Amino acid sequence: MFDGYDSCSEDTSSSSSSEESEEEVAPLPSNLPIIKNNGQVYTYPDGKSGMATCEMCGMVGVRDAFYSKTKRFCSVSCSRSYSSNSKKASILARLQGKPPTKKAKVLQKQPLVAKLAAYAQYQATLQNQAKTKAGNIAVSMEGFSWGNYINSNSFIAAPVTCFKHAPMGTCWGDISENVRVEVPNTDCSLPTKVFWIAGIVKLAGYNALLRYEGFENDSGLDFWCNICGSDIHPVGWCAASGKPLVPPRTIQHKYTNWKAFLVKRLTGAKTLPPDFSQKVSESMQYPFKPCMRVEVVDKRHLCRTRVAVVESIIGGRLRLVYEESEDRTDDFWCHMHSPLIHHIGWSRSIGHRFKRSDITKKQDGHFDTPPHLFAKVKEVDQSGEWFKEGMKLEAIDPLNLSTICVATIRKVTQNFLLNGLTTSGKLAPLQHQ
Repeated sequence: MFDGYDSCSEDTSSSSSSEESEEEVAPLPSNLPIIKNNGQVYTYPDGKSGMATCEMCGMVGVRDAFYSKTKRFCSVSCSRSYSSNSKKASILARLQGKPPTKKAKVLQKQPLVAKLAAYAQYQATLQNQAKTKAGNIAVSMEGFSWGNYINSNSFIAAPVTCFKHAPMGTCWGDISENVRVEVPNTDCSLPTKVFWIAGIVKLAGYNALLRYEGFENDSGLDFWCNICGSDIHPVGWCAASGKPLVPPRTIQHKYTNWKAFLVKRLTGAKTLPPDFSQKVSESMQYPFKPCMRVEVVDKRHLCRTRVAVVESIIGGRLRLVYEESEDRTDDFWCHMHSPLIHHIGWSRSIGHRFKRSDITKKQDGHFDTPPHLFAKVKEVDQSGEWFKEGMKLEAIDPLNLSTICVATIRKVTQNFLLNGLTTSGKLAPLQHQ
């Protein structure tokens, strides 16, 4: 009955009790609406009949059931609390240097409707924040989309075969445009997971732009996916695995005999090798494991090495955390075949500068990486003319990798040179193989 309405203090000329000695609220306008319901008359806000709102706790109830003559409080405790808060407000005013008043006015509780509105706004704010946070997480997890980038700009991506050190770099020759694969059918209303055949329209690294068979030149449902993903299979996999092949719903009406259509389309077509998924799995196996200890170049002093621990491995790249880093944030990324990492003891064996760790004992679970896992340095014939200290050469500036500068050989170690880089009259150390 009182939803959407709330009550304020009454307009009364009677004196308040000692517990209600606060300053009275100004009289309400006389043009407020009157509510009639089942013969009962209620005024809005509080009148001599109707509903009332407790000025202390904000509870709404039948006015006649409220405490005291003025019906301003729902209980004795609320009346006393209100009076006590009034005294506290008066003391606070004096402490703040405000002129004291005979009666301190206490801030009234918000009306019920205002409370509900504020609560609804609070809930809406929380929901918006949750949606925004979820959206940010989705964006950050999705990351950069090579497919959209290549498609929208008509760029050409470097093929995987250019990167022999990368996973599948040596066995990517079987993957090309027009190769047919079996992939999940996303244009289907069936409750179970079904598949359909798609052809590679475009390649961008490991990503392929696929088009379902039967769409001909219609690119409306083309999609990008990682060709090395677990849902990509060679033609014939569904038949061998007992999985259903169902044409997309958009083109189901185009043919009455889909089997004959597939036989015609797939005759002479290429597909993935039967052992493709096995090759992908094998190419993702790395000899380096987390918790292995290595010697790696000190990123703050490139003329020396430090001990680091393998934290994670992604695509053959190692995230190395320096052993002395307590919060695990002082890290260094490099490929597992990089000449910047070596087995424990390498620096001492060739006389290279090394920063000793303050940690005298290996941490539990950490172990030294076997030396045979590192790329072997090519043997060089050092007879005749060879590098000597003081010689000049050109070298990459380690602080600006796009620049080549004049460098001076400062030291010759076993298969390594320690260079002093000359840039604007300054020398900076640089290690090269």
